[in-house]
Amino acid sequence: MFEQLGLIGCGLMGGSFALAMKKTGLVKRVVGYSKSPSTTDRARRLGVIDVEAPSALMAVSGADIVLVAVPVAATEATLKAIKHLVTPQMLIMDVGSTKADVVQSAQRALRDQVGSFVPAHPIAGSEVSGVEHADADLYNGRQIILTPTELTHTDQVERATHLWQALGCRVTRLSPQAHDGAFAAVSHLPHVLAFAMMNSIIGQDHGDDFLSLAGPGFRDFTRIAASDPKMWRDILLSNRHELIVQSRRFRQALHDIEQAMEKGHAQSLEDLLTLASEARAHWRMGAQKTAKLRSSPVDP
Repeated sequence: MFEQLGLIGCGLMGGSFALAMKKTGLVKRVVGYSKSPSTTDRARRLGVIDVEAPSALMAVSGADIVLVAVPVAATEATLKAIKHLVTPQMLIMDVGSTKADVVQSAQRALRDQVGSFVPAHPIAGSEVSGVEHADADLYNGRQIILTPTELTHTDQVERATHLWQALGCRVTRLSPQAHDGAFAAVSHLPHVLAFAMMNSIIGQDHGDDFLSLAGPGFRDFTRIAASDPKMWRDILLSNRHELIVQSRRFRQALHDIEQAMEKGHAQSLEDLLTLASEARAHWRMGAQKTAKLRSSPVDP
């Protein structure tokens, strides 16, 4: 049980965390701050937070746990703003989608208090944003990646682990660099492709007509292109080096398929499609088995 959560950023991710903490009885009071006063006011009226703070520093005052739920580009400035009230006993986490840059920002901003900071990335979210979409069950059943460094206090990592597990999450630990490499491949590049796909269609003379004919497959593939552009601008720039590596790998894979089509090599084309189809089916079945295991009763 935590006495007070200092929530900096009362949007979808931060608001959902606060609601989840309340629902599970893990916190007594939530003090929130957002850059936009109207957002903070809306969060209070919706019951996401209990008290509005006039600044990030005041949101941290008296807190024993702090969640920084701001765009990754704003992490360093936010941590600098609260540094003077950070204590060794205070658990501080973020929810950013990139980690190497966040760790560097925390080290510069918090300096000797950086041991209280446990970098975190919940694999959850939505194409919609805003505190009005906050959901107490957003994190339940999801994976959370923690990326502590040698400077992170071991007891804070354990506290963070137990907290996310209490919210129904599966906790995995990676280095910041390993995290960014993996998510460049399975999250950041797919968003780039969805954005690019939409742009490639709307840039054509009959793009609107094409979109009017699109079915569920296109809808599912491009859903994430409706995500917040400013947030994803920051993510893509923050992880651009790893992302460019993955983008080049994708270009090669696309080139291989194009070559098979141009040359009319049916068997080569089928082999490439089969390789992808079987890998996708195997991944889906593995995910379904894992989900069944998680939902099955476990003997004490």
